[in-house]
Amino acid sequence: MPLSVTRALGEYRTLLAEHGVTWGEDPVFYVRSMVTDAYLMGTTTFWEVCYGMLGARYPGATAQELGTRLDELDMDEVVRAVLAGRVLGNLAALRLAAGGVTLEARAQAVLDGRPLRTTLLVDSARPEPATVLVDGRAHVIASGGARLITITSRSEVVADGAPVDLSPLTRAAPAARLRVRAGFPCKWTVYGEHGQGWYPEGAPDRHDYHVMPYFHGDDLVLDVPAEPLTVRVSRGMEYASAEAVVTPAPGEETLVELAPERLYDAAARGWYGGDMHVHLNWAGDMVGTPGLAGVMQHGEDLHVLNLVAGNVSSERVYDSEALEHWAGRDLPWSDASHVARIGVEYRNDLLGHLYAFGVSAPPSRFHTGFLGTADWPPNSVACEELRALGAVTGYSHPFHAPFAETDAPDKALRQGRDCSSREIVADAALGLVDTLDVLSQTSITATAAVYRRLIGAGNRIAVTAGTDAMVSFTRRGNQSNPPGWARVYARVDGPLSAASFAEAVRRGRTFGTTGPWLELSAAGHGPGATLDLSPGERITVTARSIGPEVERLQIRTADGVLAEGPPDELTAELVAGEPTYVVAVATGGPHERSFTREVYAHTSPVYLDVDGRHVARAEDVAWCLEWLDTLERLLREEGTFEAPGQLDDHLDVIDRARRVYRDRLT
Repeated sequence: MPLSVTRALGEYRTLLAEHGVTWGEDPVFYVRSMVTDAYLMGTTTFWEVCYGMLGARYPGATAQELGTRLDELDMDEVVRAVLAGRVLGNLAALRLAAGGVTLEARAQAVLDGRPLRTTLLVDSARPEPATVLVDGRAHVIASGGARLITITSRSEVVADGAPVDLSPLTRAAPAARLRVRAGFPCKWTVYGEHGQGWYPEGAPDRHDYHVMPYFHGDDLVLDVPAEPLTVRVSRGMEYASAEAVVTPAPGEETLVELAPERLYDAAARGWYGGDMHVHLNWAGDMVGTPGLAGVMQHGEDLHVLNLVAGNVSSERVYDSEALEHWAGRDLPWSDASHVARIGVEYRNDLLGHLYAFGVSAPPSRFHTGFLGTADWPPNSVACEELRALGAVTGYSHPFHAPFAETDAPDKALRQGRDCSSREIVADAALGLVDTLDVLSQTSITATAAVYRRLIGAGNRIAVTAGTDAMVSFTRRGNQSNPPGWARVYARVDGPLSAASFAEAVRRGRTFGTTGPWLELSAAGHGPGATLDLSPGERITVTARSIGPEVERLQIRTADGVLAEGPPDELTAELVAGEPTYVVAVATGGPHERSFTREVYAHTSPVYLDVDGRHVARAEDVAWCLEWLDTLERLLREEGTFEAPGQLDDHLDVIDRARRVYRDRLT
C-alpha cells in the first residue's frame, strides 16, 4: 500500500482504540446506535422499542415529536429492552436483582484454555444505583439501568462485594484442525454448537444478515473443536451452496473438499455484476484494509467493486487517501474478470446520497449539511462535478419508508433528515444522474415504485444496485454482508473494464437483483434499447428468471402490470398505443439466498416510442411536479442556509426541473 493509505489506516486503528465502534464521530443518533449493532442482528423491534421507550416518557407526543428525542435514549438500555431477557453467543448478562446477582450466558467453546473476549450486559432491576467492578474499574449502574462492558473470561468481576463466577461463559473443548478447499476462492461458513463460528487465524469474526459466520478464501486451515461442525461453501449469487457435517479428530487435521455448483454464468452471456456502493471504512468494530476487500471480492466472484470514500457525521472523509492515490486506476487485485475502483459517496442527509463510479480525481467536496453547516450547494452541483471527472452517478439507498406508486410524494419526502433521495426527481429531469440504486439495504419496493414513476415521466435512468456493505463492520445486518449481496448486472461490449462497465450502465443495459438472474426481451431487444413503433403494431415481450428463490414474474409498462405468472418464463403480447416502456420484475419471500427482507430483481426498461414520441405519461409527470412542490416546501421549512442566495440556488434547480416536466406535458 502507499504510505498515505498505511498512515490513514493507522489513524483509524487509533480512533477505534480510543472511541470504540463510533471512532469519535459526531454523536447523532445513528452514530450512537452503532453500539447496538453487534447484539441486535436478526431482531426486528429496534425502532418499535425506541419509540416505545420515549412514548412512556412523553405520553401523548406524536411520532414526529418523539423522533426529535431519539438522542435521549441510552443505547445499553435499548439493547436490554430489545433482547427482552435473551443472552447471545457474544453477550452474557449479569442480572442485579433485589435478592442477589446471577450470571446468564450461552457457553462458548474454547480451545487449549484460550481466553474468550465477549461483552457483559449488566442489567439492574434495583431501585437504587449499584456498582460493579470489572478488572478494578468501577461501573456505576443507575437505578433500573443497564451497561455494556467488554470483558474476557479471565476478567475479575465483583458485584455486591463478592467475585462473580465467570465459568458459565465458556466450556473446554478438545482442539483439532480443519482444512477447507474448493479449488477457487469462496465464501465459507464453519459453525458448531449454538451457531458458534470458527475462522482461520487473522480472519475477522464476520456475520451476515442471517447471523451466519463467514470468511473468504480457499485452502484455508482453522483451529476448531473436535466435535460436530457444519461446513458450508458458496460464491455469490451465481452459485448455489454446498454443505457437509464433519467431526474432526482431536489433534489431527481433517480436509473438507467442497465446491458450490454454478446456477448461471453471467459473464458467459456478456453480463457482469457490480456493487456500486461499498465502504472500506465507515467507523466500525474493525479497520477495513484493501487486501481484505480484494479477498472478499474474489470470494464472492463479484465482477465490479466500487469502494466509496465518504464521511459519517463529521468532516473526516474515510479512505480519501486511497482515492487520492488510486483515482482513475484499477486497484491492485483487479484482473480480466474482476475490476475494483475507489469511488465517492457524496452525502447530504436532507437531499440524498450519491455514489460515483469511475472518477478520475477526487472531487472538491464530499458532503454538505453536517455539523450544522449549510445544505448548500444543491446536489446537482456535485453531480455536475463528478460527471466532469468521468463518473457514473446515481442516488444510493434511496427510500426507507413503505411506499407505493399510488401514494402521494409527501409520504416519501416527509421522513426527516434520513438521507432519502429527495433531489432525484429534479436531477433526473435535468439529466444530471445516470441511475437509481433500486436494489439496496433500504426499501426496495418503495424505491422501485419511485423509479417507475420517474421513467414513466420521461426520465431515462438505469436500475443499479448499491449495498452499502461495510468492510469495517463485522456485525451490522445488511451492512456486514459481503459486498455484492445485491448486484447490478450490465451487458458489456467486449472485455470487462471500468470504462466498458460504466458505458453499459449509462446506456441502461442493466438489471438489479438480490440473487435471481432476470432477462427481458421486447421484440428481441433487451434493457436500454429504444423501439420506435407505429400505432397498433404488435410485439412480443418475454421475461425469464433463474433461481430457486423466485416466486412470481411480472412484465410491467407505464400503465402497470401487463402480465404476471410463476417463475422461469413469462410472455405477453403488447399493442402499441401511447408511448410507454416495459420492464421485468421478479419477486419472492424471505430466502437463504437473499441477504435482505425480500427476493427482488428489476430490469431497466426497453423504451417503446410511438411515431417518434417518448414516454411521458401525464399522470407520472404531474406526480413529479407535485414532488418538486413538496421538496420546495421542505427546503423552506427544514433546510439550513447561511446566506440568502443559498435557498435561491435550490429553488433555481427546482424551477428548471419544473420547466422540463411541463414541456413534456405538451
